[in-house]
Formats: sequence, C-alpha cells, structure tokens
Amino acid sequence: MFLDRVKIFIKAGNGGKGSASFLRNAMTANGGPDGGDGGRGGNVVFEATDDINTLYSFRFKKKFVAENGEDGHQKNQTGKSGKDEIIRVPTGTVLINPKTDKIIADLNENGAKFVALKGGYGGHGNAYYKSSTRQAPTFSQLGEVVEGKEVILELKTIADVGLVGFPNVGKSTLLSIISNANPKIANYHFTTIFPNLGVCEVLGETFVVADIPGLIEGASAGLGLGHYFLKHVERVRLIVHLVDISECEGRNAVEDYQIINNELGNYSKELVKTKQILVFSKCDLLDKDVLDEKIKNFTEKVGIKEYVCLSSYTFSGVEELKKKILEELKKIPKKPPLEVEEFDFDKKDFSSMDIKRHDDGSFEVYGGRIESLARGVVVSDQRSLAYFQSKLQEMGVIDMLKQRGLKQGDTVIIKDITFEYVE
Repeated sequence: MFLDRVKIFIKAGNGGKGSASFLRNAMTANGGPDGGDGGRGGNVVFEATDDINTLYSFRFKKKFVAENGEDGHQKNQTGKSGKDEIIRVPTGTVLINPKTDKIIADLNENGAKFVALKGGYGGHGNAYYKSSTRQAPTFSQLGEVVEGKEVILELKTIADVGLVGFPNVGKSTLLSIISNANPKIANYHFTTIFPNLGVCEVLGETFVVADIPGLIEGASAGLGLGHYFLKHVERVRLIVHLVDISECEGRNAVEDYQIINNELGNYSKELVKTKQILVFSKCDLLDKDVLDEKIKNFTEKVGIKEYVCLSSYTFSGVEELKKKILEELKKIPKKPPLEVEEFDFDKKDFSSMDIKRHDDGSFEVYGGRIESLARGVVVSDQRSLAYFQSKLQEMGVIDMLKQRGLKQGDTVIIKDITFEYVE
C-alpha cells in the first residue's frame, strides 16, 4: 500500500532525577552530599533514507517516544542518557506543523537528519546544592518533563523528471519502456493510483522519472485524486507533458494540454515555471498526413514549436526523448529545499516569567524560568523550601509580587507548590 501523508505523535525522553545521597563507607560514617545528576532524555530524530519509498510503516505505529534519562547515583555518578528515538522516513519527506500547516523540516537528501525534539535535562543531585552555608543539602532536583507533539509527515517524491498528462495518455507505458519500473498498465482510466518511479539510463548517465497519476480538470481544487498527487511533482526539475494526439478517446488534445497546465499553475506558481518537454503520444494510430495536420493545428494554437512524436508500441521517438531529457537536465540545477517555517518546534522556555492574580485573591507565578526552578523543590523538606524561597528573593519574584499587591497571609501558587506568604 502506498501512503504519503500521516500524522504521528512524538515525545522526547524526560530527564532523570538527581540523587540525594551522602557519602557512606567504612572510613567515613557521616560524609558529605555525593548525589549525582540525572541523565538527559533521548532526542527524537528523523532520518531520510532511500531504502523506503512510502510512509506505509506509519499506518499502524503512530506513537514514538524516546528513552528517559536515568536517575543520578551516589558517588557523584551522573545517570545514563536516554537512547534517541531514530525515525527513518523516505527521502523527500517533509515535516509539517499541524497547528500552522507549514513545513518545519525538509529531508530532501539521503541521510539527512532533523532533531525534532530534544530530550529533557537531567535534574541536579544534592552535591550540586552544596555551598559554604549549605553543607548538607538533603534535596535534589527532578528531571525536566518534555511535552509530546503531533507532527504530519508528507512524502514529496524525489525525481528529476515528472510525467504528466490526462489519464490513459500513455505515461505508465512510457515509464515502463524507458526505465526499470514495472507499473500496472491497462486500457482504462486511473490504472495508476500512486506515483511510480523508475531509473532511466542513457549514454552512461541516469536520471529518475516519476509517473504522476490522477490529473484531471479541477485537480488543484480537490477533484479526483490529482490534488493528492500534485505534491509529488513539486520537486522535479523537468516535466514531460504527454498529449494523446490521436484523440482516439474523443478528447481534444489542445484542451487537455491547456487544462493540465492550468492545474499545475493553480497548484503552484513556481511549478508552472518548470521546464516542459511536449510529447505527442500514440502517434502510431494515425496516418502520417493526418498526424502532421493534427500537430500543425496543435502547435499553432498553443504557440509551441518544439516537441517529440512518440509511439510506445513501435518505440518510435523513445531514444530521441531520452536524449532530449538528458540534454535538458544538464542545463537545469537541482531545486532548492522547500521553504521552512521560521519556527522552533522544540523551543524550550527558560526565561519567561509572569504573575496572575486569581478571583480568590491568590497569586500565581508562571513561566519557563520559574518552572525550571520549581523542579528542584521538595515540599516535605524544609531546607529545600528555604532554598527555593531564597532563590525567589534573589530573582526579584517577591518584589514583583509586592508590586502587584502581595501582603502578609496571601497565597502564592508556583506550579505544584502552594504556600502562604509570611514576612
């Protein structure tokens, strides 16, 4: 099954908590604090690979969680860092922020990596809090808890050349005879239900060709399957536009050509600027005089002079087309990565701080800076609370609260900590 868009849940590992231990051995009965820090949680990393070409593996597994960091140990030993969660995706996959529908990463090369979420920091052990005035701290810090995120994976096929045209104009047949692809071929519409890729070799050089299915009038607006597959032609450097010049199915070749170009333009203003090679397919179905007349009428109406006449049945024009494709590709540079949203998907807040007063008169202090400090508080430990309160004083939080009307006996809430202010 071909799958090219899926939403998954990712979460980096939480940081391990610091250790609150004291040195104890045969020679030291009452040593100082020796609790080590907790290990950092594992990252969530996406890696592009050419070994897979669909997102099918994400159909059933949609939750990916990195390993948590290990807790700290005595003897000042830091806990082991959590193992990264490596998520392998097909080359050409983009990551999309579901809240804005904008791209946050473009993995357009084999081996490209993107760290989507970083693991939480480990908490400090009690040895970290030792000072000249605090020689035996009995508290440590909890590890940072990381929030999970949803992200959309969308595959945009990596190919040099895209074959476009109405259904049943011969795209799949052409792909099968110029490359190593084996697409399903039959004489009815929509035989191709997902993009097929093949590697074409000519004059000792190779290029990748993609058969883009489902383009019909209104595709860019959501009709049929075309809008679903237009994203696969965004990256191609060259478009081979097939037109059934025989009109054997009662269609109008000029109208078909114009409709497809309109759909490309409606989908992307950049896509319509991509260089095209016009190919008249099924030329073997017409006598030469009739063929020449049809081509003359077509080129006069659309204003194009260069084209290739092709018959996939007799192989006429196949080598000419392959050489022309190679010639054009040598002139066209690879397309740059897609524009990425200026958005830090894993932004950690360690500086913000604000105060809110509730209707009952209590004060709530919140923000990244204060929440980071609160991780080190053990409510049941008086020394830990004393350290916390001294830090609030140093950071100017108490002064800020007083400016907002804090007085004796008022309740202050900081994350999970609630206390009564006493002068």
